[in-house]
Amino acid sequence: MGEHLRFVIVGHVDHGKSTLIGRLFYDTDSLPEEKLEEIRKTCEELGRDIEFGFVMDHLEEERTQGITIDTAQTFFKTAKRHYVIIDAPGHKEFIKNMVTGASQAEAALLIVDANEGVQEQTKRHAYILGMLGLDQVIVVLNKMDQVEYSQKRFEEVKKDILTFLTSLGITPTFVIPICAKDGDNVAKRSTNMPWYKGLTVLEGLDTFKILEPDLMKPLRFPIQDVYKIKDKRILVGRVEAGRVHQGDSIVFLPQGTKSTVKSVEILWSDRTEAGAGECIGITLADPLFIERGSVGCPADDKPVVTSSIKANVFWMSKRPYVAGDDIHLRLATQEMPVNITVEKKINSSTLEDISEKPDEVRETEVAQMMIQMKQPIVVDDFNRIQELGRFVLVRDLDVVAGGIITHTQH
Repeated sequence: MGEHLRFVIVGHVDHGKSTLIGRLFYDTDSLPEEKLEEIRKTCEELGRDIEFGFVMDHLEEERTQGITIDTAQTFFKTAKRHYVIIDAPGHKEFIKNMVTGASQAEAALLIVDANEGVQEQTKRHAYILGMLGLDQVIVVLNKMDQVEYSQKRFEEVKKDILTFLTSLGITPTFVIPICAKDGDNVAKRSTNMPWYKGLTVLEGLDTFKILEPDLMKPLRFPIQDVYKIKDKRILVGRVEAGRVHQGDSIVFLPQGTKSTVKSVEILWSDRTEAGAGECIGITLADPLFIERGSVGCPADDKPVVTSSIKANVFWMSKRPYVAGDDIHLRLATQEMPVNITVEKKINSSTLEDISEKPDEVRETEVAQMMIQMKQPIVVDDFNRIQELGRFVLVRDLDVVAGGIITHTQH
């Protein structure tokens, strides 16, 4: 039970996000008894049933007073595992955290009101999912009670949302009709929708995979420096993923040269292997010319070598990006000048498209960019190995933006 799956809930503000979160807590017995009692009492005084949106408002109120609940770490549990809902206070913070690696969502729930259907805001929220390249997505069509649990309406809205998501390259794993207020298909199967034969929200979440721990991933060893000590050439760096052992066969990219690990060098210790998160040195059996920026990896599970990437970039500098600025891209220990084409921009607070000044990107704007390198770079899928799928842009030695790679052009 030690494992946690971290997910984010996105959707139009009125489509029932708070109610769904409250319901997930309530149905998994994850609310402390005294908290429940307090909420029950307040609802009774107001002469209404327990409303789950009210549960969340209550927690929200405590948070604004700086008490107890940190919603960035909101936990509930099923028989299978614990869940953490990453609920950023605003889109801007959420996007910045994802891009800079402060929080990593592994899955997402997109909530849509079955009555109102797909709204402009729904599309903008979905765009965030596309931006993060998440491939574990559940769409919930909420407020089915307001459309009399109609299968026909469910199918209509489902078709609309799927058409839109497909255009963003997102394929949801499940589309589930729910009524969060009454708990239909959240933790318990709904008797109001016997026509729906699929999984409940919790069963759906339970099928999702947790990101494999860094140690279980293929080796990624970006070289930071090369030391010459007596007759030894020691390649030093931080193991970003996987493990390296004495005797391993390693390929260095982008150049593609191969060798065997002769020794693993760690200060003051006598070891023959090391793993993700450790700063180490290695020596090779062959006198290869390797320099800073090369990435050591196994021959059978290599990252991509490319000179062109598509990326979503969060601009953090007060001074905007203007076409023609001298920009360098820094990814792990690789650094190089780049040419940027801005394809699309959104306002990270409202998620609205920005069409004016297409060649300029301002502070807190998110831009979809095509980035060309003069020489090849070594990258990975962001949702598999973050450290090689995430980068920063540098101008005049200042870090001005953070980004994640969405597509690589071989």
